[in-house]
Amino acid sequence: MDVGFSSLRSEAVGAMRTALVSAENLQLTLKPELSQEEQALTNSKSSIKETHKAGNEDLKEMLESNKESLKLEAMKRVVGLIAKGKNASELFPAVVKNVASKNIELKKLVYVYLVRYAEEQQDLALLSISTFQRALKDPNQFIRGSALRVLSSIRVPIIVPIMMLAIKEAAADLSPYVRKTSAHAIQKLYSLDPDQKEQLIEVIEKLLKDKSTLVAGSVVMAFEEVCPDRIDLIHKNYRKLCNLLVDVEEWGQVVIISMLTRYARTQFTSPWKEGANFDENNAKAFYDSDSEEKKDTTEDKPYIMDPDHRLLLRNTKPLLQSRNTAVVMCVAQLYWHLAPTHEVNTVTKSLVRLLRSHREVQYIVLQNIATMSIQRKGMFEPYMKSFYVRSTDATHIKTLKLEILTNLANEANISTILREFQTYVKSQDKAFAAATIQAIGRCATNITEVTDTCLSGLVLLLSNRDETVVAESVVVIKKLLQTQPTQHSEIIKHMAKLFDNITVSMARASILWLIGEYCDRVPKIAPDVLRKMAKTFTAEEDIVKLQTVNLAAKLYLTNSKQTKLLTQYILNLGKYDQSYDIRDRTRFIRQLIVPNEKSGALNKYARRILLAPKPAPLLESSFKDRDRFQLGTLSHSLNTKAAGYQELSDWPAVAPDQSVRNVEVIEPVQEWAPLVGKTKKAKSADKFYSDDEREKEEEGSESSGSKDSSSSSSSGSSSEESGSESEEESSEESEKTSSDSGKSSSGSEKSSSESESEPKKKKKTKKAPQKKSKPPAAFSDSDENGNGPVAQASSSSAESSSDSETDSEDSDSDPPATPQKKKKDVKSKPKAEVKSKVEVSLLDLVDFSPAPTNAPKSSVISSSLLSDLEGLSLSNVSSTMQVSTPSFSPVKTYELLHHMTGKGLSAKYHFPRQPCLYEPSMVAVQVILTNSSDHSLEEIHIGERSPAGLNIHCFNTIERLEPEASVTVSMGIDFSDSTQAANFQLCTKEEQFKVSIQPAVGELLMPSTMTEPDYSKEQGKLLGMNETSATVTMATANTSSQAISKQVLSVCNVGEVPSSQSNVHRFAGRTVSSGALVLVCLELKESSTALLTINTEKSVMASMLLRDLKQALVQA
Repeated sequence: MDVGFSSLRSEAVGAMRTALVSAENLQLTLKPELSQEEQALTNSKSSIKETHKAGNEDLKEMLESNKESLKLEAMKRVVGLIAKGKNASELFPAVVKNVASKNIELKKLVYVYLVRYAEEQQDLALLSISTFQRALKDPNQFIRGSALRVLSSIRVPIIVPIMMLAIKEAAADLSPYVRKTSAHAIQKLYSLDPDQKEQLIEVIEKLLKDKSTLVAGSVVMAFEEVCPDRIDLIHKNYRKLCNLLVDVEEWGQVVIISMLTRYARTQFTSPWKEGANFDENNAKAFYDSDSEEKKDTTEDKPYIMDPDHRLLLRNTKPLLQSRNTAVVMCVAQLYWHLAPTHEVNTVTKSLVRLLRSHREVQYIVLQNIATMSIQRKGMFEPYMKSFYVRSTDATHIKTLKLEILTNLANEANISTILREFQTYVKSQDKAFAAATIQAIGRCATNITEVTDTCLSGLVLLLSNRDETVVAESVVVIKKLLQTQPTQHSEIIKHMAKLFDNITVSMARASILWLIGEYCDRVPKIAPDVLRKMAKTFTAEEDIVKLQTVNLAAKLYLTNSKQTKLLTQYILNLGKYDQSYDIRDRTRFIRQLIVPNEKSGALNKYARRILLAPKPAPLLESSFKDRDRFQLGTLSHSLNTKAAGYQELSDWPAVAPDQSVRNVEVIEPVQEWAPLVGKTKKAKSADKFYSDDEREKEEEGSESSGSKDSSSSSSSGSSSEESGSESEEESSEESEKTSSDSGKSSSGSEKSSSESESEPKKKKKTKKAPQKKSKPPAAFSDSDENGNGPVAQASSSSAESSSDSETDSEDSDSDPPATPQKKKKDVKSKPKAEVKSKVEVSLLDLVDFSPAPTNAPKSSVISSSLLSDLEGLSLSNVSSTMQVSTPSFSPVKTYELLHHMTGKGLSAKYHFPRQPCLYEPSMVAVQVILTNSSDHSLEEIHIGERSPAGLNIHCFNTIERLEPEASVTVSMGIDFSDSTQAANFQLCTKEEQFKVSIQPAVGELLMPSTMTEPDYSKEQGKLLGMNETSATVTMATANTSSQAISKQVLSVCNVGEVPSSQSNVHRFAGRTVSSGALVLVCLELKESSTALLTINTEKSVMASMLLRDLKQALVQA
């Protein structure tokens, strides 16, 4: 009956389970009545799993819904899960679908998720690469930065070229946040593909010039990761980094300070004088050799610190007050390794302050203080109480404080420190108590006055109940007794009596050694100790056995009557010991002390070998040798060289050239400009100034309206003169006006009539010197130098300035009115003949310079100087590079400052595409300044510039600009073959406006003429990584030769190369700054497609130029 019932019950349970499984598979909701135990068991196993699944399903539904609000809420919850350490990887497909969302907040959260899981889900992430690439062009800087971060997180070698291109573009981004992200991506790309090192160094070099504090720390980290040995990249940026340091974020400060520490040790001489209490063993000894060799010459010479060395110390000092402990520690190590001896104490208070932080921070700081306190006790002695041990300290913190207190101990404070140590010995922490005994031993060794006191205290500890304390005391006493063995036989006897009670092997071995070493002091006790050891020999530890064998040998030599049999017994035991060390030692001792035929002469020296006087042990700090590592590093903390550690180099004996850190802004024209003014004024005043004209000008100076117009009319007068004379005349005048253009429209607006008449003298009298000294033969030379293009670019602005000339006709005298007609004739010629380079050059060169008014400063000029100025116009053209004027040269004007932003001052600029007169490596820029306000603007000039190393030739200060008046000025900017914007301030007397000039990549080139064979030869040299190509589907309107030339020249300033093939179009140019060759080749294929190839060493420039050319050729 019972069996049947139990079988029936089991069948019922089995059926119930089957039904439950089926119901679960069919997703039915079957709720049978289970027992309480079954319910509890079921809930405990499945509740967490079901909740997790249900939550994820819920999130998936929300992410796949059509409502942005639901998606946003879901992403917030997902990011919350990640923050809590939960795994949300299974949501990747649902999340990645939203990567193209237009909602900025949602997109940011999606990118946060992708950065976390892109490396794990590489295949799915690769499907979204096109979305990331589009996001790199997003107007929102955070989206661009996040897209780059995700892209660089996908660790797949196949996308390395895409990552490289993205990094290069991001490095030139206007947003410092994106540039910072590109610096982070450099390290990821380098770890993925180290072969990209050279290209990455180019990007690092560019980013190092960035003046943004947001970028500085990240790019220096990339520098340290990719090319830490390339200190030549730091030279020009050294002072900028020092000055930016205070404003950089804390993580960046740590990285920059560490790098600058290494840099300074290679560039400056040692500030540590001989005899300074720094490092007697290392640094002083190192410099003694130098001082001995140059004793006579350098003894009287005081050390003079390099200004850049002082700059680094001065700019890092405020960071000692930082809340970030890593920054304070980093500055402390910099002062330790770089500052003069008397200045190192500056960091002491800050380091002691850090001891109030968490125990992890305390541990690192105390390690560094321990190293410092060995060499410079005086630094931390005033703060000795800060290193007293607290009961709440962890053992490793206590040990380090003990180490520092021992290092600080001297005759003055030893009594205080020993009182502290007495308390520490009683600690319940046995490891700490043992360390304290070792510290007492070190104090006794270092300070002879307290040796006896310490020994007495240690002997008292031998009666301590704690074995660890007793054992450590014995070991320390043994070391101390070696220093004064004759005076302490009583202590040895006392230790021998305690021998039976001591069980720690090291302590037993120490006592045996002491008794054997000083057996003649205890002749009665030593044999008895040996007898006891013979009984327990087989049960002892190896270290104790070795000392027993040594004791037996020593007693055999000194007291053989009593110990001969004992010695033989012990040697026989050792002969068959399990340890080969014991067996070897036994054989050696037997042959050494027992004379026989085989031992030979060795037996004679047994006593001298075994009983030789031993030098006393030197108790040293465990931090003694850690100073070979740089403070604050992982290697210093571990006391072993860690991976990636970079040695801190020794100071150079002779300082390297400090001029490498100079960032010079060369402005040669400013020096020449006054001389040119002197020329004109001196000769004009003597020969070509009439009394009638003077009277007319004085009348004109009475009204403020004529002040402005006189400047314009003088521009007109110079225009007429140069229009009717040779081009070299215009060449020289272009130099003159470009240098003086900043002041040209304002000099005639001075308050006194006398100051106004002088500029007019100069303007009116330019004609005679030029006619006298310039032959017409110079006409073509000046044109080759590219003066023509200057004129083209400035013609539009010249007309604007000439509008105001008509206003000045009433106030001016009759003679200037006639030249005005001449000017109109000149203007009519370009309308009839657009491509006449000569006439356009003559017209524009004069018009773009309203009125050089710095003439009043001038006085004389020599004919030799005038000839030098003629040569100046030819200096921009090298013998190997012929500059040609493009047949199509559009002038695109860009807004620099809107009149609303500039409070009435508006500015526009364009690139005239001609060699810069100020410096060949500069790009010429012409700026049109207009006063749109109802009052005069004074002292218009260039203020601060960014980046710091940016080389700009500023226009001279414009003293006054009347309402509705405009003036065109010329600038030169060295962009260093980079499209990074030149940021500077455009200032008036009261206001400052931040403006930015960002060149298109094509404006960084100068056209170069060459033959087809030369082109092919140069192209052959620039293959492989120096070649960038793409297939372009061209618009139908752009397939003709003229249209192709027009489109290419509209994008970049290059020269056309003759081609023997009708379907191949070649163009050549050179970068303005470095002169690197840029070759563009367009080969037409079938059905409106073409192969566009660019060959140049500047790979970043090539990719940008390729993009711009493709866009131009595709558009109709």
